[in-house]
Amino acid sequence: MTKVLNQHSDYYQAKEAYGFPLLIKQLLNRSKIVSQNQTISYANKITYSYSEFFKRVNRLANTLKNMGLKAGDVVAVMDWDTHRYLEAYFAIPMSGMILQTVNIRLSEDKILYTINHAKPKALLLNAEFAPMIKNYQFEAPSIEKVIWCDDEYNQQVKLPEFVDGEYESLLKEANDEFIFPDFDENTIATTFYTSGTTGNPKGVFFTHKQIVLQCIAGVLASALNSEAQGARYSDVYMPMTPLFHVHAWCWPYAATMIGLKQVYPGRYQASTLVDLIEQHKVTLSHGVPTILQMLLKEMSSRGRKFNGLKLAVGGSKLNESLAKAALENGIECMCGFGMSESCPVLSRTAYDYETNNLPIDELVSYRCSSGAPLVLVSMQLWDEEGNPQPLDGQSTGELVVRAPWLTQGYFKDPDAGDELWKGGWMHTQDIASINEHGTLKITDRIKDVIKSGGEWISSLEVESIFSLHPSVEDIAVIGVPDKRWGERPLALIVLKTEHQDTKVEDILALGHQAVEKGLLPKYGIPNDIRFLTEMPKTSVGKLDKKKIRLMYEQNLI
Repeated sequence: MTKVLNQHSDYYQAKEAYGFPLLIKQLLNRSKIVSQNQTISYANKITYSYSEFFKRVNRLANTLKNMGLKAGDVVAVMDWDTHRYLEAYFAIPMSGMILQTVNIRLSEDKILYTINHAKPKALLLNAEFAPMIKNYQFEAPSIEKVIWCDDEYNQQVKLPEFVDGEYESLLKEANDEFIFPDFDENTIATTFYTSGTTGNPKGVFFTHKQIVLQCIAGVLASALNSEAQGARYSDVYMPMTPLFHVHAWCWPYAATMIGLKQVYPGRYQASTLVDLIEQHKVTLSHGVPTILQMLLKEMSSRGRKFNGLKLAVGGSKLNESLAKAALENGIECMCGFGMSESCPVLSRTAYDYETNNLPIDELVSYRCSSGAPLVLVSMQLWDEEGNPQPLDGQSTGELVVRAPWLTQGYFKDPDAGDELWKGGWMHTQDIASINEHGTLKITDRIKDVIKSGGEWISSLEVESIFSLHPSVEDIAVIGVPDKRWGERPLALIVLKTEHQDTKVEDILALGHQAVEKGLLPKYGIPNDIRFLTEMPKTSVGKLDKKKIRLMYEQNLI
């Protein structure tokens, strides 16, 4: 026995006691006992039990081992949201390797940049993405092994010469038993790259311990909510945030930890998503506002409504018009806040009896807030000198955070990491307020705040107000140069199909009404509104204001 070194000299740790490192493999403990017969589906292509899933994870681990890969090696994945991806989520980091989830929606040159920056030794490659890595021997030289992933594969198909085997064939040949070792819980488990709206994408990384803690805190924040808004053992889960993006907000890990029935949709197409939601009775998901718009439009075309789908919304601000439409069409939408650097969730809407009984307008507004901090998350608001501001719902400042699952820096970029953590707190680059109940309200990104005549204007607040006009499908507000005031807000709007004859004056009238009600300062009303047929978005569906500003500078809007 080992003596425990503290003030109590009579306490000892048993020699055979298990230290229980917080490793990703521990997330499977419960489901291995209670969910053996629960199912995991990939669209309408394959359905198997958790029991088979565990064997397939072991087979994939053996496949990688048989290829000569070892702990510390990076294994990249380029695939749609499939059962293969879920298996890789577990088999790769549980083997002590590092999972790189490649953002397949980036441009080809950015994809090659992220691969060459992370230097994976192996690549799980969906056949559709083969052209993106071009001649990998010359343009991605770190890759030694390529596993081919193809839904349509048959043995009559000749594989490319650079491929070491087809996924299903390799798994079939591998042993279905594998003992995953214990190791340091602070070992890096995953890496992926931010979407890079400025410069090259930056690599973030997370340890086993960080992912486990994020899963536990995220599930706890969800399950503590009222019945209609929280995760339950009876839920059916389907991701609508790509698995390449911040671990799909860690919910594939969490859903497997709980042992839920799971459905993976492959490529995100509105008709496929709604088909699967109806067929499998999906009740739990997450996505950006663009996904919510897609779902509502598709279901409307079918003349039906959803039946209580619980959808966590993040990535971009959910405007009140879209939130109200979701509620009216059977989607329980709830918001949160996070970033690629935070694994990602830091806050989530908290519901109780009082909030659920608010008048409809107040309830919609509350749903569009960024929620309250998860357990273990500390938040402060800093002014430009780094002084904490009051949490009174009125004072604003940059949101800075601490939590046990935040990336500790950027891969091979120490200067950017030091800037991210300046003063010992992670800087979000978001301007926010926090009220006495702990409700977080993001008022703008630092780079998106508009300074007009010495006064600050929140682009998000202007967007929220104008989104309430029945003709507005999507909206972005940016600051544009003005000789007199320095900057003025410009609103860019995509009109709904049935409201194409809407005039600028009709929408501006809503702004004047907001001024009269004290919801918007007079100088916050845009000088101009311009209509677009499509709103520029990033690779993960967020408003791409950098591109919008560039289009304005080039007189394209």
